[in-house]
Amino acid sequence: MSRDHAHGPGRVVVGVSGSLGSVTALCRAAAEARRRGAELWPVLAWEPPGGELAARRSAASTLLVDEWERLALHRLRSVLSDVFGDAGPGAPLNGLVVRGAPGRALVELAGRDEDVLVVGTGRRGWRRTFSGRVAAYCLRHARCPVLAVPPSPLESTLASAHRRNSWHLPLSSKQLS
Repeated sequence: MSRDHAHGPGRVVVGVSGSLGSVTALCRAAAEARRRGAELWPVLAWEPPGGELAARRSAASTLLVDEWERLALHRLRSVLSDVFGDAGPGAPLNGLVVRGAPGRALVELAGRDEDVLVVGTGRRGWRRTFSGRVAAYCLRHARCPVLAVPPSPLESTLASAHRRNSWHLPLSSKQLS
């Protein structure tokens, strides 16, 4: 990847994985792109299963790279379709699939002064140690402004309902409000 330093309309670059947090960030990024009159760049960064080192060690992985990239593109298109439908985001859209670590890929792409990088901050609680890695990387390394979007309050409610359902515990409608 190389940085595009040419001047033009600003870009709002947003990391998309399909998680609820990334969908929340995508919606916020679309609103930011509309507000700024900027292009919206949703980016899905992917790595081979087991990481790059494992992929280099396996001859079979070279045969699967095209398939993994196709699956990543399908996932990005699916998320964009689910979030925006036929109406689109209301801003010029340039979706991109990139092979590489998500934090590094996002920082590299959002390298212009007029860019804004939008990332979801991950879950709240003890699991955040692992789920906020991309946001933390972007906040430390980005050269442009970074908008860190906290998770939707609905996300914790859904996670709680899912846990109760998985454990076969009763769930009342009062717990959902």
